Amino acid sequence: MGDVRIGIGFPQLINGCVFWGEKNGNGRVAQQGSYWGTTSVGKCGAELQCLGAGGAPAGVLMQGCEGEAMVKFPAAVKYSISEPAKTELWEGCRQQQDATICVSQAIGLDVSMDTWNFVYACLVSLWLHRIYIYSVTAFGISLWIAVQFFTTKAKRKDEHSNGNLVSSEVVEDKLVNGYATLQPKEVYVAGVKIFYGSQTGTAKRFAKDLAEAVTCFNLPVEVISMGDYDPDDCLAEETTSKNICVFLVATYTDGKPTESAAWFCKWLEETSNDFRFGKTYLKGLRYAVFGLGNSVYVDHYNTVGRNIDRWLWMLSARRIMTRAEGDCNVVQSKHGSIEADFEAWKSKFLNCLQALCRGEKKPCSGKCKKGKCKSQGKQSKESSNPERGAPEFENAETEELFETTSEEEADAEEAGGPDSVVDVEDLGKIMSHMKKAKRERELEDGDAGMSLLGETSGRKEAGERREMITAALRDALTKQGYKLIGSHSGVKLCRWTKSMLRGRGGCYKHTFYGIESHRCMEATPSLACANKCVFCWRHHTNPVGTEWRWKMDQPEMILREALENHRNMIKEFKGVTGVRAERLEEAMTAKHCALSLVGEPIMYPDINRFLRLLHQRGISSFLVTNAQFPEEIRNLEPVTQLYVSVDASTKESLKRIDRPLFKDFWQRFLDSLKALSEKQQRTVYRLTLVKAWNVDELKAYADLVSLGKPDFIEVKGVTYCGDSSASSLTMANVPWHEEVVHFVQELAQLLPDYGIACEHEHSNCLLIAHKKFKINGHWCTWIDYERFQELVRAHVDSGGTQTFTATDYTARTPHWALFGSNQRGFDPLDVRYQRRGKVRDISGC
Repeated sequence: MGDVRIGIGFPQLINGCVFWGEKNGNGRVAQQGSYWGTTSVGKCGAELQCLGAGGAPAGVLMQGCEGEAMVKFPAAVKYSISEPAKTELWEGCRQQQDATICVSQAIGLDVSMDTWNFVYACLVSLWLHRIYIYSVTAFGISLWIAVQFFTTKAKRKDEHSNGNLVSSEVVEDKLVNGYATLQPKEVYVAGVKIFYGSQTGTAKRFAKDLAEAVTCFNLPVEVISMGDYDPDDCLAEETTSKNICVFLVATYTDGKPTESAAWFCKWLEETSNDFRFGKTYLKGLRYAVFGLGNSVYVDHYNTVGRNIDRWLWMLSARRIMTRAEGDCNVVQSKHGSIEADFEAWKSKFLNCLQALCRGEKKPCSGKCKKGKCKSQGKQSKESSNPERGAPEFENAETEELFETTSEEEADAEEAGGPDSVVDVEDLGKIMSHMKKAKRERELEDGDAGMSLLGETSGRKEAGERREMITAALRDALTKQGYKLIGSHSGVKLCRWTKSMLRGRGGCYKHTFYGIESHRCMEATPSLACANKCVFCWRHHTNPVGTEWRWKMDQPEMILREALENHRNMIKEFKGVTGVRAERLEEAMTAKHCALSLVGEPIMYPDINRFLRLLHQRGISSFLVTNAQFPEEIRNLEPVTQLYVSVDASTKESLKRIDRPLFKDFWQRFLDSLKALSEKQQRTVYRLTLVKAWNVDELKAYADLVSLGKPDFIEVKGVTYCGDSSASSLTMANVPWHEEVVHFVQELAQLLPDYGIACEHEHSNCLLIAHKKFKINGHWCTWIDYERFQELVRAHVDSGGTQTFTATDYTARTPHWALFGSNQRGFDPLDVRYQRRGKVRDISGC
């Protein structure tokens, strides 16, 4: 057999024999850890003898072997083995590949091989095959990097195509020395906070709508009521939060903020003028403002939104876009309604927000003129990249919503930028600059107002008028049960009509004037009003205005559809339990029309023509006005009964209760009462008592009565119609019926020509009548409707030359309707219905 060289420390099986140890004298001495050299080997002998160090038996020695093999000697132990066992184990050794295992089996040792030999053998094997290992590892890493690269690229492409911006920390893969590293991307917008100040709920609704739209950008959004937010503790934190703050604020009475926003605005105003905070107190805060107002209030239009915008700017906060102003006046609204104004602004805001998330746009510098942003400073690298092109909002048309800033701001910045410190000596100069700028702004606003009026006139001449009822208003009124007609009229079924159909009694007009409540149609040819009364039972869902600026429907169409809708609502009571068949049949033909549903009917330009159509059909007319249109009252043709609402007796209380739109509201009020005194037909003062508001003005009411000389005075406790964000009225403001009676008795004592005639306890209402209607000792407050129709036809046929007066169509009042009767105004032909377990309702309708 050829020479076999074995590495040190690696035993080798050769022809079934294992050799180790070294030659020493006559025998072979096997020592622990000793080695033999390598040469050719022959056949092993039969006898075994192992000697350890010092001659002690230690291992196995195979005699008669030729040659030597270098193998490591195992642990030194004493052992001997017989011939048969030796032969069997040798045969087993031939099947082993590991010599050390063979030796252990052959000599019967109870100890395992040295662990180090095995580990060392493995390491050497790995070292010999290192090239292959390196190659496989490198291929695996390269494959992983390639998969990550293409996956990330595809994901970004998909996000870009869908317009989704992830504002949270995004990682980018970069290769450095063949390894992948992750680096965070800069966050430009951390979230959006939407603050709202709302009185009627419009700003709150807009805030929720905007929040829903922002969520598509995967940005955290928070909607906050200004009343629940403490700016003193929290607002300064927004300077470093990378949030965008949006302010949706409404302007309330006299240009004041809503109740929920009052403290926020007060704090912001004081802070902007407090030198202790400094001009840079809110530097870093990014914001946008959308104001809600009504341009009919010329002196206070969107005052709160403008103030908040200015105060934030004075504290070095930065606009991200120009301020926008929504207008409830559909005539002057840029987009036709305040909802459309908001949608237009929202679209531009979302575009601007999208750009800010990509770092493509710097905040507004505060020098926006007529919607064109003149921001200074370099744009970010993304926006300056020629491959991207110019950002879509740098287009002047995009920012062309509303003019936002004033010369006052520009002059303040010129006198000393927001970062500068002002010396005391310079304060006078700066204040003069600001006063001058304010005067110039007022002049500009005046010119703008004139041009706006000119534009409106041009629209009128061109016949381009908008509809009074917007889509949102139509939805709101429809939910309240209105049947809307055309673009500005409506009809609704009165609850007293339903009551009288069931024989449960009629309204106070039935008691005072003898109308048949189940045959009365409540309607209006104009939903718009010139007041925003605190006790408005429509919760101010109707539009407001001081003159007619809308498209106008023809009176024939209004009356035809009003009667049709009224009949359809009556038909719904067919088969209802308790409804009297004869009254249901009578109700199909309207006999009376109460033009008091909502709004100001006298504003309708064709009101006289509409009244003539009513009278031609034999329908009596009861028209109510709010005493703000004296000229229209003078021009009004005869009506069955003309009402004027006298809700207060002094200028201050009238402004507080009615909240009129006209600047000269008090003079208009007095002129309307004078115009009423000129009317020959029946006239009525309608007093609504609001406890703690107008019940202590008896002498002033008496003076107003002498001015207008009405035939009747209705005194009614205010009706509580539930909580309304537009009014602070509560049940505490509703007087008890006994309190109303006491007020009427005291007022009657101040009016020698008047007396208390009727009472309707259920409506919490009493009637004071002029003593000319007490004929032969009997009150004659009821109306002879047939006689009125004859008189009005004669008046029309004569071209207006044949006149008649209120006493020409009176009728005797029944005993049950008189003040002091046991029935207290309830018709004995009906049956009074009271709900079980509930307190009797005496608040009226």
